[in-house]
Order: sequence, then structure tokens, then C-alpha cells
Amino acid sequence: MFPRKRTMASNSTVRDGGVNDSGGVEILCDEMVDFETFSGAFFILIFIFSFTCNCLLVFVLVIYEDLRHVTNIFILNLACSDLIFTVTLPFSAVYQLHQWVFGEFACKLMIAAYIVGLYSSIILLTAMTVDRFRTVVLHNWPANSARRQRCAMVSCAAAWVLSIAASVRDAIKVTVEDWDGIYRCEDPSDGHDDKLGYYLQVSLLFFLPFAIIVFCYSAILKTVLQASNRRKHRTVVVVLCIVAAFFVCWGPHNILILIGSLYEPKSCSAMERLFNAYYICRILAYSHCCMNPLLYMLSHKLQRHLLDLLRCEKVRRKNRGRDTSVVQNVAFTAQNSAVMLELNTT
Repeated sequence: MFPRKRTMASNSTVRDGGVNDSGGVEILCDEMVDFETFSGAFFILIFIFSFTCNCLLVFVLVIYEDLRHVTNIFILNLACSDLIFTVTLPFSAVYQLHQWVFGEFACKLMIAAYIVGLYSSIILLTAMTVDRFRTVVLHNWPANSARRQRCAMVSCAAAWVLSIAASVRDAIKVTVEDWDGIYRCEDPSDGHDDKLGYYLQVSLLFFLPFAIIVFCYSAILKTVLQASNRRKHRTVVVVLCIVAAFFVCWGPHNILILIGSLYEPKSCSAMERLFNAYYICRILAYSHCCMNPLLYMLSHKLQRHLLDLLRCEKVRRKNRGRDTSVVQNVAFTAQNSAVMLELNTT
């Protein structure tokens, strides 16, 4: 979760561009670009923006939207997933700017939150895509709204269970290590079985969902392009943008992690290029938690709801409703009194 420059180090020592194979000693290079300080500052900005936007999105969904709608169920769970991931960013920022100062329990907890936020997003996006595939491509299948709602709720529950299960392994293994007075939150193991488990996890929880999504959207787009009325498929476009944003942000990061696990740089220039690419891809990946609220707010309906929320419009409507009812009651009482008075005088 909190990679440092040692994460991609190979088994050789390099100084001033020279290579000295020593079998078990990491590369040591002088004057590499300090992306850690830049990353830490950027993580703080992402945290502020993402936390604000996702909280507003959750409030809009809960107050104004019908949470029985399948798409809203998925969007609400995705917003919660982004919030879980966002909570880890201040810890990551402090770690990049200084060192790990929060203790071993917080180290394990933040690793778990990071993995839960990442993998729950992938599984939820896959479930959303499969739901769109069933609705658009397999529209002749008999299925009522209640059944779709139950399937969506089961899919969300499965996403949380699977992502939590995936986080347990890494959370148990990670620990706080003292490297010459600098505390780091890292996984100390680096064996063949550990790498194999990591590759299996990434394959099942990242590349396999990606393959499913590509297959489903190929069929969805083919069906939509052949349809006479495309306006009814606007939800497909929204979901496609959400899915595309996720893989554009996280795809380069995961691919580069695999490359860094298999490739051993033999010079300082090669190692610096690898690290620079890694830090840039990581900033892009972490910024994804800001993307979903921005994509949702492209909807004019959600924009109106957001403006109503910021102006406390619903509270005003309730107050206006109470005032109107009071006026109506007073008018009704006055009318009845007038009628009774007229009857008594006659």
C-alpha cells in the first residue's frame, strides 16, 4: 500500500551508473528525483476533494434518490468504497513525507482499508456491467424489478465479502520495520509463494473482471448501435464512463507493479525511469476516488439535487408545507366559525 523506493529495488548495488552484482543488496543510486514529497502533497489534495465530493454524493443519493433502483444501489456502494479508500490517503501522505509513525495496528488497518476500497470497486463495477448486459442484451429474459434489486444487493454483499477476504492475507503479513531509524509499513516477505499469491490475486480481482467488462460492453455497444431508440440507453453511457475511468486510472499502476516484480533494472538510469513512471501512475490511480462523483454530477438531475442540498431546499419545502397547512387550518377554522356565527344570528 505504501511503497517506497525499496519496493522495486533489485538484487544489485549501483552507484553513479555502475553496476556491482552482489546478490542480495539493493540498488543504491545518488540524486534520484524526489517524487515522495510531491506524492504526499498530492495525496492530501486528493483526500480533501474526494472526501467532500463523495460525502455530497452519498447525501444526495440518500435524501433525493430512490435507493430501491438498481443503479442507485451500485452507485451508493461505489461511493462508500471510494470513501474507504480515501480515508487511507492522509496516512499515505504522512508516510511519504516523513515515515510511518502510527504503529503496527494502524499499518495493518490501513492496508486492509486500501485493499477493500480497491477490490470492492472492481467487483461492484463488474456487477454493474453484468446488470447492464442483462438489461440491454438479454432484455428478453424474464426478470422483474424485485428480482433485479435482490441480485444487485447480493452482488454488493459479495463484493464486500470478497474484498475483505482479500485484505486479510496482506493485513496479517504487513508489519512495521525499523530501517536505520526510519519506520516503514511494509510486507517483509519476498518469497516465490508470496509473489505467486500476489499474481493470482491481481489476476482474479483485476484482470479477470476487466476481461468480463470488455466482453459485456462489446455486446452492449453492438446492441445499442443497432437499436432505433438510443436515448433509453443513456444509463449505459454513464456506466461505461465510470468503468473506463477506473481502468484508465488503475490499469497502468497494476501493469507497472507486475513489470516491477519481474524486471530488475541494471543501472541507475533504468531504475530512475521505473520509479518515476511508478509514482506518476500511482498518483493517477489514487486520483480515481475523485472521478466517480464528477461523472455522476454530469447528470442534470443530480446537479439539481446537489443545488437543493446545498441550499437546504428540502428543509425549506417541509417548512413551506407546514406553513401552508397551518394557513389552511386557520382558514378552515375561520370559515367554520363564520358559518356557525351566521347560523346563530339567523
